[in-house]
Amino acid sequence: MGDAEAKFHVAMFPWLAMGHLTPYLHLSNHLASRGHCISFLLPRKAHSRLQQLNRYPDHITFRTLDIPHVHGLPQGTETASDVPLPQHHLLAEAMDLTRDQVESILNSTKPDFVFFDFADWLPQVARPLGIKSVCYQVITPAALAIFLDPVRRFTKDRAVTPEELRQPPPGYPSSKAVFRDYEAWKLSLMVDQFGNNVTFYERYRSAVIESDAMAIRTCQETEGKFCDYIASQCQKPVFLTGPILPEYNAALEGRWRKWLDRFDDKSAVFCSFGSQNILEKNQFQEAVLGFELTGLPFLVSLKPPVGCATIEEALPEGFEERVKGRGIVYGGWFEQPLQSILNHPSVGCFVHHCGFGSMWESLASDCQIVLVPDHFDQILSSNLLAEELKVAVQVEREENGWFSKECLCNAIKSVMDEKSEVGSVVKKNHAEWRDRLTCPTFMSGYVDRFIQNLRDLATSKVG
Repeated sequence: MGDAEAKFHVAMFPWLAMGHLTPYLHLSNHLASRGHCISFLLPRKAHSRLQQLNRYPDHITFRTLDIPHVHGLPQGTETASDVPLPQHHLLAEAMDLTRDQVESILNSTKPDFVFFDFADWLPQVARPLGIKSVCYQVITPAALAIFLDPVRRFTKDRAVTPEELRQPPPGYPSSKAVFRDYEAWKLSLMVDQFGNNVTFYERYRSAVIESDAMAIRTCQETEGKFCDYIASQCQKPVFLTGPILPEYNAALEGRWRKWLDRFDDKSAVFCSFGSQNILEKNQFQEAVLGFELTGLPFLVSLKPPVGCATIEEALPEGFEERVKGRGIVYGGWFEQPLQSILNHPSVGCFVHHCGFGSMWESLASDCQIVLVPDHFDQILSSNLLAEELKVAVQVEREENGWFSKECLCNAIKSVMDEKSEVGSVVKKNHAEWRDRLTCPTFMSGYVDRFIQNLRDLATSKVG
């Protein structure tokens, strides 16, 4: 690749979760639009879900993997959305068992780079083949920075106290990361097993240390201080891809468009907690009652709660009759891209869990933002939007993590009420960030610089 304009070949192998597969594919689309070739490794069942998002099938080739069965996982499990969070460590074990398949694909395709996040063994496979490995992370750098704590070592052999977990590491560049008890409990997942006799913390650190470079889906303008901290700790190149917003603006089709068409502009609330967040039944019922309490039209996408096979059996008594005509709770998979729903004229508020993908797509939308974070990284992303950028409102929780229907309702009304001072402030700030992030030259500039970073990496100018 001596020619500055030479095209390269990238292999992509993200963690087996839609929240990782999808942003990896968005990046693939941006690279393919500039003529680069992609070999995208993914589970068989994810192929159909992602196929419609492949904008450049002449340049992006899906290479399916057979995900081995691991004892303790339901038969047919291939992605994190197939199982609850406590079983993700078994899915990590299954991912590790694809090593021979991945090595065979890399050996036959001979890419210039391989991108990965949690398969920490990939650099060992890639290095003998002359392939550069890039640890590409699609979760908030605020969390990644804590995982690179230079003092504490979160290992399976060392007990970590809740008090210790509540304290940010030395030099951590934010005063907003104050962890309450339930947040510390979420963070303790770092010391739990994540695969065969390895913790998540150990897996992540190994991936960073062994890779040739690190890349993060973010931009300097929003999270630069965390990226600078990460670069100082990992002592290797850290490339930023920008937010990598989806390369499409498709109109919403089907029954959801027809249903939303019935309501006034910016009057409806859309909610999605992602493919992995599964609520307890009591919390699920409290949430849907909160949407009912707003009196606004709403379209809510939630997975059936713990212990329930369907959404219908989990709904509060009389709920469907009371909200008929103005509210829907849907437990299936939305085939339409998220932006196509957020762009519908009647949708005025987006309530989400602040997963990193939802964070960026909400910032790029024209909807007011209400946040209900659950996992550790989501809490830190929520802090960024609500407390630092001041573009959103976070739903208040009790110390045990519970949120009430009243708190959810109040948060939504605080941004939807035209006379609300809070709503006016976050709307103004959001509009400024949206205009910046969606400017075509902003995104293209990041992608072009990222491609140059890869060229420099390939010619050993960095790393």
